[in-house]
Amino acid sequence: MRFLRQSLIGVFLASLMLALLIVAAQMITGAVQEVMTRDNKPPQARERVFAVTVQKAEPQTATPYLEAFGEVQSRRRLELRAALGGRVIGLAENFEDGGVVRTGEVLVELDPADAQAALDRARSDLLDAQFEERDAERALLLAQDELKAAESQSDLRERALQRQKDLLDRGVGATASVEEAELAAASARQTVLSRRIALAQAESRVDQATTLLARARIALESAERDLEDMTIRARFDGTLTGVTLVEGRLVTANEKLAELVDPFALEVAFRVSTAQYVRLLDDQGKLIPAPVTISLEVTGTDLSATGRISRDSGSAGEGQTGRLIYARLDAAPGFKPGDFVTVSVEEQPLDNVVRLPSSVLDAQGTVLVLGDDDRLETLPVELVRRQGDEVLLRGAGLEGREVVVGRTPLLGSGVRVRPVRIEDSAAVEPDMVELTDEHRARLVAQVEASDSMSQDAKTRVLAQLSEAKVPSSLLRRLENRAGG
Repeated sequence: MRFLRQSLIGVFLASLMLALLIVAAQMITGAVQEVMTRDNKPPQARERVFAVTVQKAEPQTATPYLEAFGEVQSRRRLELRAALGGRVIGLAENFEDGGVVRTGEVLVELDPADAQAALDRARSDLLDAQFEERDAERALLLAQDELKAAESQSDLRERALQRQKDLLDRGVGATASVEEAELAAASARQTVLSRRIALAQAESRVDQATTLLARARIALESAERDLEDMTIRARFDGTLTGVTLVEGRLVTANEKLAELVDPFALEVAFRVSTAQYVRLLDDQGKLIPAPVTISLEVTGTDLSATGRISRDSGSAGEGQTGRLIYARLDAAPGFKPGDFVTVSVEEQPLDNVVRLPSSVLDAQGTVLVLGDDDRLETLPVELVRRQGDEVLLRGAGLEGREVVVGRTPLLGSGVRVRPVRIEDSAAVEPDMVELTDEHRARLVAQVEASDSMSQDAKTRVLAQLSEAKVPSSLLRRLENRAGG
């Protein structure tokens, strides 16, 4: 049995080896035949086809905007200055930095003792001037009466002289009597002349008294104003800033005590280039009242307000370029004078422009469009405006063409592509985002560890993070602060 088993194994192994030899011979024969029948011509190169994203160019009327940085200012500002020097004896309860005051409210009281004494002296001088005026008027009346009396006496003397001359002509008078009458008449004329001089002096005294009275009244009004200036009042409703005054301090004339600003009459001042300024002019060269939007990004929320352009600066400014433009704001809660904000200005609408991503345009001002047989063609276009990550274009033959979005150095004219068409409208980021527990815990820890945020801001942000969905704008700001 043992011999028979070993013989069978040997026969099996020999059969297996013979089968392997036959398979090897067939493989060698097939390889030799393939080499003998192979074509010696080089292989044909296959054209490479790229997949590209294309977007259809559709003309539209677009309203471009320009962005700039500006500073919020108050259109109503008042410097509180001391008209006269003196010691501060009283301050309003709200006379502090950030204090809110009302129109007519007493803000600062200076010691009025000297001003009151000057006012009393001015009133006394006015009484003296009034007495002098009355005395001068009485003296004028007396001088007029004396002149009338002197003129009457002179008339009598003249008539007496005439009678003596008549008597002398008839031969009944004496020459001595005529001479005596002539001397009396001359004396009477001299008296009239003296009374006229006295009347002129009285009239001059009246004029001087009138001038003195006017000066006394001016001095009285000035003293009253000085006394009133010892009390500083609010001219309008507003907020105080730059307060450095304390009670008991001795201030000098024209010293700045504080500044009163109106927090509700706000405007924004921003500088644009000359080219941007020209785009804000109408056909007559006047500045258009274009709508503006200002924004201030703060932790937890975004402040924004709207307004319109009101005017521009009269000059470019020393050492400055471009133009300084002012825009009057509507209701702007949360904004304060001095805030540095981002300003977005709507320009005049542009007709027949194509809005596309900025990646479609190269440095030579051309775009790649899809041609026949899915091959690319170069088309020159005119760049009308850049708007962030988008461009507004015009060009002959651009309307209705499919433009390549996201050009690469491998793409060029004549290249065959496989177009991937997208919708014209981009996907909009959701306003609210749902967070995982780990992500929420990481953001909460970041807010609690922040040293730049106030306690109120932390409370507000933590309250928003505790909700089921978080605003995407808040999430984006927190991740940017963390460097994520």
